[in-house]
Amino acid sequence: MSAIPTAYLDVVNPLIATAREMMEDGQTLVPFAFIGNLTRRETIPVTLETDSDDSKDAAAALIRELAEQQEADFVFVLMEAWSLPPERLGELDDILERYGSIGASPYRLDVISFSLETRHGIWVAQVPITPHPPPADGRTFADPRFEHYTEAEGRFAALLPAKGDDPPQTLH
Repeated sequence: MSAIPTAYLDVVNPLIATAREMMEDGQTLVPFAFIGNLTRRETIPVTLETDSDDSKDAAAALIRELAEQQEADFVFVLMEAWSLPPERLGELDDILERYGSIGASPYRLDVISFSLETRHGIWVAQVPITPHPPPADGRTFADPRFEHYTEAEGRFAALLPAKGDDPPQTLH
């Protein structure tokens, strides 16, 4: 399975459109997670604190706790982030050593990061943020192109509660 199933797209596409509208109106995009149960047709928004590693760990723990309470089928996370241009990815270690972070480097790209975790894997997209064409003063982003992964890694992965028939996921 490589395409996001329609049931999830019906939930996440309006959230992506709202994020774009907010940015184009000049608003700062606050990091959010949306925890959803398709059977009950419920989606709970959760604002995420991401100012430090401790706050990110606490946010991920909160998402996991709420996902278990809600018997969640999916978690959709969107946030602004920094990335590197593809031609600089091989220099990541050198950039981190020299500048301390991607954000402090002159090569950083402002992106909006999306991840949709389901029982079928995780879909991830990062889209560069660009200035909105005049007359607006805000910023915008293109439609995300999600890539499907069957294993999840990182702080904001493996957010769904395990079920008896779930395949094991990798978490680093």
